[in-house]
Amino acid sequence: MHKHTLRLALLTGIALTCNAQAALHDRGGGLLYDDVLDVTWLQDANYVKTQQEAGIATMSDGAGRMTWDNATAWVNDLNYYDWRLPGMQDTGHSGCDFAVAGSDCGYNVQTINAATGEVYSELAYMYYVNLGLKAYYSPTGAFQADWGIFGNGTLNGTDFDSYGQANVGLVNNLQPYKYWTGTEYAAVPTGAWYFGGDYGTQFTDGKFVEAHVWAVRSGDVAAPVPEPETYALLLTGLALVGGQSQRRRKGLAATRLG
Repeated sequence: MHKHTLRLALLTGIALTCNAQAALHDRGGGLLYDDVLDVTWLQDANYVKTQQEAGIATMSDGAGRMTWDNATAWVNDLNYYDWRLPGMQDTGHSGCDFAVAGSDCGYNVQTINAATGEVYSELAYMYYVNLGLKAYYSPTGAFQADWGIFGNGTLNGTDFDSYGQANVGLVNNLQPYKYWTGTEYAAVPTGAWYFGGDYGTQFTDGKFVEAHVWAVRSGDVAAPVPEPETYALLLTGLALVGGQSQRRRKGLAATRLG
């Protein structure tokens, strides 16, 4: 499989705050750094679709959604650094009771243990804390009219029935739909966990289902990734060097045989 090339625009913005402490930083080159979780996100939350629109072949449905296996392969194939699907802890609750708070499944799920720093869900932390978005239900079970990525209880900013995308804070192309995590569902090996950018829920689904992919990696990646043209030139140069080395070895071997 060919390496995908990250072609990310250099965008600027102000850092979001969480409990009076900056948590999300624009590193440039399409990278966002979370200094609480110590992870770097792609600024484009639907980069799969952005690749498609740029003429780069992907294994998605055309809207940027993939099966879990294809999503895992896609993030593993990104150039530079150890990109992965977002982390999430299956804390072992029996099934999913769609609790309104404090569970690993449902609304307002666990994000991080403030005392120990243990992370329960990177996507939930991004949604609830960094972006300040709300779930369909509040932690007390009350309906919230301003749920969702548009902040008005809709899936595309104007009505309820269709799906759109939004720029929220420093994040571009956020989707009101499922995002895969990298955690398989322990109770059902054919399933995996996802976080819903629509109703702000965390749940499981079959790996064959197509959902969005948002790449993340551990640590702070401050340097911008190269443009596709730069990377293509690099690959060409490496290929030429490899070809010259191979011809040189063959020439030396022929001389010895002669």
